[in-house]
Amino acid sequence: MNIEHFTPSIVPVEQVADLWKENDVLISIIDLNDYPTPGADHLDKVEKAHLSTLQTEYFKKRYIASRMVLKYLSGILKGRSWASIVTCKDEHGRVHVCDHNDLHVCISYTENIVALVISKIDIGIDIEVIKSRSVTSISKSINKTSPERSSSVNGYDFLVMWTLKEAYCKLSNETMFSNLARTLDMSDVYHSSYVVDNKYVLALVTKSYLYKVNIVRLPKIEFDKKSPLN
Repeated sequence: MNIEHFTPSIVPVEQVADLWKENDVLISIIDLNDYPTPGADHLDKVEKAHLSTLQTEYFKKRYIASRMVLKYLSGILKGRSWASIVTCKDEHGRVHVCDHNDLHVCISYTENIVALVISKIDIGIDIEVIKSRSVTSISKSINKTSPERSSSVNGYDFLVMWTLKEAYCKLSNETMFSNLARTLDMSDVYHSSYVVDNKYVLALVTKSYLYKVNIVRLPKIEFDKKSPLN
């Protein structure tokens, strides 16, 4: 399997509109440490209702930060005030930008990192940190009869396959646990795998051929300022 190793460039948020014109898939890597105490003031009542169901400060923080970044970027792409953007989840748990079905969204988390995708095509992604604890944690969730748990598969290869399967499930709106005992079949999709900063495995799965993808690292966004297009 061909896996690209690279370090994403840090791209100012002002350049997002230009990147969107040039690419089909825009993946933003966000560090939650940039947002130590995000407030929920700019979440709408549905978003706040979901926030109230989250049990830990970690999950609340990553939810607020990821939604605020998604709103901000969507506002840039649509020429709207980011505070007027609303996000929602469908019955499969997939995130959408309300009233903008041409923006395909997928979000994945690992430790303090968020991989946020805004795409012109339907897509699924997953990101996982590369370390033995991650593999051990994932393995505990897996049926021992899973094809990917063969003794010939080392931890790194297993993590690559896991991220691909997670991304495939997100694309297909299927649950991961309904696919644990199935062999990973990528014959009906196109996919890419990346190693980011030598720390994370990132997988992308889509049914569109010849997509153009750009993966960038976003610096901290100052939400108290207007977005560049407003």
